[in-house]
Amino acid sequence: MYAIIQTGGKQYRVQEGDVLRVEKLNAEVGATVELDQVLAVAKDGQLVVGNPTVPGAKAVLKVLEHGKGKKIIVFKYKPKKNYRRKQGHRQPYTKVVVEKIMA
Repeated sequence: MYAIIQTGGKQYRVQEGDVLRVEKLNAEVGATVELDQVLAVAKDGQLVVGNPTVPGAKAVLKVLEHGKGKKIIVFKYKPKKNYRRKQGHRQPYTKVVVEKIMA
């Protein structure tokens, strides 16, 4: 059984027990989060696709940790104009484990 969930503007294909890094969620470490943005559920070889979400379906996630991703460098310049701007960015994330998919 798997589901396609949406969080943080991104879609993820998840099964029970999967560990994934999603956009930062506003939850404490060890707390459980219920996502009702389930776009599709596959169970026993049958795929149920929502319009846009599957009614009554939820995914229960447990928060493992919060952190920041690797640093990326944003460098802007214009040739021959002596214009240079260097800026770094680290995207915050939340590491979660999928505990249960209810369909």
